[in-house]
Amino acid sequence: MNELLATVVSWTLRIAMVLAGLVFFVSLMVVAAIAAMLWAVRLLWAKVTGKPVVPFAFKMNPASGWTTVYRSTARWSANKGARASESAASPSGMRASVIDVTDVEPREIRSQH
Repeated sequence: MNELLATVVSWTLRIAMVLAGLVFFVSLMVVAAIAAMLWAVRLLWAKVTGKPVVPFAFKMNPASGWTTVYRSTARWSANKGARASESAASPSGMRASVIDVTDVEPREIRSQH
């Protein structure tokens, strides 16, 4: 009896999931059909009035997006005031902590020839 009940519940869940998928698919198709009809009405109206048909487009300038992100890092960085004073204090523009590194010793590069 338990096996029969498990089979019935399993098939019920499968059918419910397939029906939920079908409802989701049909709703997406309805939204796409409405969008296509709106686009067709817009195209027809442009033809009737003699106006040029302008395509749907998102105007985006990648350079402006980059500058926005690049400039916004100062707002989110920690100790932005301290960094500005450190870079202004050194003549090379490097921070004092970078200039004072002493654990690296340069060595001569030997040629293989």
